[in-house]
Amino acid sequence: MTLSDFTIREIQQKDNPKIATAIREVLIEFGVPKVGTAYADKILDTLFEAYNCDAATYFVIERNGEIYGGAGIKQLDNFEGNICELQKMYFKNEARGIGLGSKMMDICLQKAKDFGFEKCYLETLPYMEDARKLYRKVGFNSLNAPMGDTGHFSCNLWMLKDLQC
Repeated sequence: MTLSDFTIREIQQKDNPKIATAIREVLIEFGVPKVGTAYADKILDTLFEAYNCDAATYFVIERNGEIYGGAGIKQLDNFEGNICELQKMYFKNEARGIGLGSKMMDICLQKAKDFGFEKCYLETLPYMEDARKLYRKVGFNSLNAPMGDTGHFSCNLWMLKDLQC
């Protein structure tokens, strides 16, 4: 498959079960702990509703009616300041390595700027090496400690990007 085989679009309510399944499949594939990560998030089954608010959006990757992944932007939870979080960026294996990550990143970071956020935060895991390479490539820098309180205590790598550069 190639980049042109996929469509990136805003989430619709009908996508909820498909994106939740896709995210859980990726997390299981990588051996991610089910507690303290996106796997256990209460909103995972209702992402459309969770991002249906001001200064928030979630995009899915679709091909022939199947959802292969997604990513979203939303205010960083439990943090005072104009910082958003890149959230739930996971792609099934078939959607990796063809440029979708870079394209999704461009779309999400532009939306974050459009919303007026000054910085973008994310949390990840050591064994998600390809994702970390992409994050560094687009300007995310490592932090020594988490920001806010996302509830993802099993995610032990934190990164931040200045959106005003």
